[in-house]
Amino acid sequence: MNILIVDDHPLFRHALIQAVRYSFPQVQIHETAAVNEFYERLEKGPEPDLVLLDLSLPGASGFSALIYVRAQYPAIPIIVVSAHEEVSIIQRAVAHGAAGYIPKSSHPSHIGEAIRQVLEGDVWLPPNLPLNLSFDARAADEAALAERIQSLTPQQFRVLMMVSGGLLNKQIAYELDVSEATIKAHLTSIFRKLGVQNRTQAVLAISALNLEEKRL
Repeated sequence: MNILIVDDHPLFRHALIQAVRYSFPQVQIHETAAVNEFYERLEKGPEPDLVLLDLSLPGASGFSALIYVRAQYPAIPIIVVSAHEEVSIIQRAVAHGAAGYIPKSSHPSHIGEAIRQVLEGDVWLPPNLPLNLSFDARAADEAALAERIQSLTPQQFRVLMMVSGGLLNKQIAYELDVSEATIKAHLTSIFRKLGVQNRTQAVLAISALNLEEKRL
């Protein structure tokens, strides 16, 4: 079994590796700390059997990494491992395709339990989670946004994340080693797919996927 751990905190990655190996001594574990490295590893393969994903990653906007990977690699089950323990965050993660959700305060035994259950095709959630999870109209709006984001190509998604990070066209072109004209063409397609008119509206749209509690 091949598991990929994606978390930008070295100390927690080490602790998570130890917890996984306790339940699965023979497992192959790979790790990455950055979103771009995560995407590159998936593109070059081989695909992992399971991903343990932190939501608070530099270069990602809340649930964007989860949404992107679920769209591009639907066969790979993803368990979110996060310091966020709010029911609403867990609710949104499951809505966006997470097969499990492990709060970072969980007992180490829950990690092995969650992995086994998810690999068997089930969803694993914290034992103390309320059973009456309900989804409101905001969840439907977010699901619609996620669907539009899933229509982006991998390169368009990278451009969108860089735009949301405040980079200018010239900077994005340099980072991706393409021309500014190519970036402008990508942005035109991104705006069309997201149903927005400009960069500001695109950034506002993607910010809806952030982890902060939404206000009524």
